[in-house]
Amino acid sequence: MTKPDLIINFTPNGMVPTKRMSPHVPVSAAEIIEQVHEAHEIGITIAHLHARHADGSPAHEKNISARIFDGIRKHCPGLVVCASTSGRAFPEFEKRSAVLELEPDMASLTLSSLNFAGEASVNAPEMVRRLAEKMARFGVTPELECFDAGMVNYANYLIGKGVLKPPFYFNLLVGNIATAQDDLLQIGLLIKALPRGARWSLAGLGDSQLHANTLAILEGGGVRVGLEDNLWQDARRTQLATNASLLKRIHELAAIFERKVMTPAAFGKLGFYNKRRTKRA
Repeated sequence: MTKPDLIINFTPNGMVPTKRMSPHVPVSAAEIIEQVHEAHEIGITIAHLHARHADGSPAHEKNISARIFDGIRKHCPGLVVCASTSGRAFPEFEKRSAVLELEPDMASLTLSSLNFAGEASVNAPEMVRRLAEKMARFGVTPELECFDAGMVNYANYLIGKGVLKPPFYFNLLVGNIATAQDDLLQIGLLIKALPRGARWSLAGLGDSQLHANTLAILEGGGVRVGLEDNLWQDARRTQLATNASLLKRIHELAAIFERKVMTPAAFGKLGFYNKRRTKRA
């Protein structure tokens, strides 16, 4: 059976990795733009972006995200741009949702609260709903982030209530200590619970990244890959990765399993470009 083209969701920096952890983490707008441009030339479908201040701390200010988006749209005009609405650094709705007013194509929507190793990510039902509603107003498609089966269940609930509407794209994140792990049973349960027709990618955190990405390529899903989730090239942690090295490894695996990479234009035309993109063009 022919598998669909491979969605590569590129996550260059996140909000946690710092230059002290790895010099390869892009922090400034110029660095983020440069590394996304390099990734675009290697071959990606989506760029999942976190804005940073000059000191490396997470940024919610629209002007910072605007510089990043403008640079990416200039150098990678067809790329699907996805903004983060994470509340780990700033929980207020106004700060989390400000980036939506820049009309990215997509924006992350974590479906419930969860614990990471050292902190919590709080996503109350009202916050999830308000973010989803504002995304709809600005033509943004949610990037549905699920760390366990309960979050997939809640996505299906919101679909039934009409809060979430197709097309659906899910990031299934495994390997976090307090949520689903990267074993076949747990991953299979997540995939089985997805709504019919949903596109999905697997993300493995830390040492789980390569395993999760390989399973996704083998089973017909997409991958989420980048320094946001994993800083190391090898499981023994002897070699720091770069975003380019992680992406090139994905392309090597895709070739082995005969998975063609989905272009941004092909993904966008499935309904994942911002609904107002044609008006901007």
